[in-house]
Amino acid sequence: MHVAIAGNIGAGKTTLTNLLSKHYNWEAQLEDVVDNPYLDDFYNQMERWSFNLQVYFLNSRFSQVLQIRQSGKNIIQDRTIYEDAHIFAPNLHAMGLMTNRDFKNYKSLFDLMESLVKGPDLLIYLRSSIPNLVSQIHKRGRDYETSISEDYLSRLNERYEAWIQNYTKGRLLIIDADACDFVDNPSDLEEIIKKIDAKLAN
Repeated sequence: MHVAIAGNIGAGKTTLTNLLSKHYNWEAQLEDVVDNPYLDDFYNQMERWSFNLQVYFLNSRFSQVLQIRQSGKNIIQDRTIYEDAHIFAPNLHAMGLMTNRDFKNYKSLFDLMESLVKGPDLLIYLRSSIPNLVSQIHKRGRDYETSISEDYLSRLNERYEAWIQNYTKGRLLIIDADACDFVDNPSDLEEIIKKIDAKLAN
């Protein structure tokens, strides 16, 4: 079983991944932000480091997906390989922060990788408003995230919504992260678990 959680920066993906991992006894595959050698540089100089960062994430997530399929375990993954290719990289390209040459190279690499993997059995999308994202980002206090603008988050949200409307890789569950507090309210987490059980039973 491969379940993945998608959503914008600050939507609560890692927190929900850990909570569901504990509940279902699934192995958690978390996003590599601690050991990522490009994040600090990227947020300080996006145009210079955008291609490097995106290739790093692409490589990291491709490795994760291969490991997930080969392991035979029940795994829940924090963010998918598709978000890099359909949201983050195109957004950087559209903002003029990734050159046409680099974006074309990146897309070619993603297309090759995508042909070798399949989507998760269930994708959980955490939909969140900009004020909620900003609040969560400030709460966790990561230094490299202090320069993230509301405009950047808004652009990402638009791309997430467009991507999720056309998602066809497998089963999909959309959760309104503004309307539930799965961290401090156990009944909200229970409701999410019920919805997941129903999706996986189908």
